Amino acid sequence: MNELIGRVFSFEKTVFPDSRELFGKLSTEGQSPKALMISCADSRIVPEQIMQAEPGELFVCRNAGNMVPSYATMNGGVSSTVEYAVVALGVRDIIVCGHSDCGAMKALAAPEEPKGMPNVVAWLRHGAAAEHVVSSCSPHLDGNERVRAVSLQNIIAQIAHLRTHPSVAAAIARGEMALHGWFVDISAGLVLGLDGDTGQFVPMREDRALPVALPAAQRAATEPAFAEAAE
Repeated sequence: MNELIGRVFSFEKTVFPDSRELFGKLSTEGQSPKALMISCADSRIVPEQIMQAEPGELFVCRNAGNMVPSYATMNGGVSSTVEYAVVALGVRDIIVCGHSDCGAMKALAAPEEPKGMPNVVAWLRHGAAAEHVVSSCSPHLDGNERVRAVSLQNIIAQIAHLRTHPSVAAAIARGEMALHGWFVDISAGLVLGLDGDTGQFVPMREDRALPVALPAAQRAATEPAFAEAAE
């Protein structure tokens, strides 16, 4: 803990002074994030680092397994964050981001439920469809291959849940919302994107069109959600 506190002092002494103008602007003008990322709470995945985002550019919601409960199944933080991001902040891109070696996905893919963690067990039910798809369509998979397959299917399932939220559904109907599914391979430093046309996860490359799970009707599917930050 002392090491972490030391980094707080470093922020106050070096990081903040170098970005004083930016923080001043954010405090007076408020935030206008370019995208909402719903990612896993795993300490190895840092959304702002992956996106190379500055303060104010990325709205983030983190939880175990990057779950998005279907609307009305749980009145909680995820639903409230999604609603606020879309209605109050006007976010037009939402990214559901999973990753390799995910503990939640390992538990979801395991033959037995985790012991002594009733809240975790209940939470993992939001990913039940992903596990069922893999068990039904790829029953031969086991070990790491099964966990990876469940992780990818879970991203697809959570995007489907996301579309049940009224604010998201309305934005999609107006042609103002694009949905993205990303998978971060920790060991390879690789980010895969869900191509909604093929249903496949493909590497994201600078010289290729951005794979989009659900493009906004009135926007080009190749328009990067985060082009300004990447420049």
